[in-house]
Amino acid sequence: MSRDGGPVMQGMIAPTWPRRILGVISAAELSGCSDGLFDPQGPIAIAEKTILYDSLAIMAAIILPTVGATLSFVWWFRSANKRAHYLPDWQYSGRIELIAWSIPAMTILLLASVGWIGAHELDPFKPLAGSGKPLRIQVVSLDWKWLFILPDQGIADVNRVIVPVATPLSLELTSSGVMNAFLVPRLGSQIAVMPHMVTRLHLLADRPGTYAGLSTQFSGEGFATMSFTVEALPPDRFEHDVAAIRGQGRPLDPDTYADLAAPSQAVAPYAYGAVSPGLFETILRSELRRER
Repeated sequence: MSRDGGPVMQGMIAPTWPRRILGVISAAELSGCSDGLFDPQGPIAIAEKTILYDSLAIMAAIILPTVGATLSFVWWFRSANKRAHYLPDWQYSGRIELIAWSIPAMTILLLASVGWIGAHELDPFKPLAGSGKPLRIQVVSLDWKWLFILPDQGIADVNRVIVPVATPLSLELTSSGVMNAFLVPRLGSQIAVMPHMVTRLHLLADRPGTYAGLSTQFSGEGFATMSFTVEALPPDRFEHDVAAIRGQGRPLDPDTYADLAAPSQAVAPYAYGAVSPGLFETILRSELRRER
């Protein structure tokens, strides 16, 4: 038994501060292996990761010295230190005031600069440079699924979209009902989608892969299952898959859209081999009503 009455397991080594610190560092490093912000696969996500790290470094530049100074003052002015002097009549020091105000002011200016520059460089309406013509994608949020229309290819997908690698993606997004939010963490920016209006987003996938996307705006009962995938393919594979979808998928027209728009949850991905011209614009004008 231990001194406090608790059991002691044989062979167990009591945790030490170095081990705890090492555990925290290891956990932080392993978090970079996840399929999220710390594993970016596109220029927008890479830039956002850089902004995050820059902001953390700027904040650490004031937080760490402040914590260090606080601990130093506590240690120096401890009761056992006879060299520390108490000055009850001390009131003001211009140098201390200068340091105390200039460091936070510089921190705010640096953070504001990072935010200002990043907000303009990563404007979701700003087209991206890449190889080839941008791929147009029309996105509709439904209850509780995502519809992706590729108007130039004449196909559509539910809860899945295929794109060519290194090709700029030009997304037009709207909602069939309530407000929603669209996010592919490894590719970049989150953006809101609303009925009766179009928001725009530009992304690009640097490497082939399957990237998870999700809704980040609570939208009702099926919100938790409102996820999708973006499959980035080599250009020749993309063309092959588009041709395959055209050959076997059913058409998406106002009638099939009305069925699709009915609320449903955990919908498995499936494709439409043809799309009625102007369907996205019709959805945008809310001329196609959902069946509840």
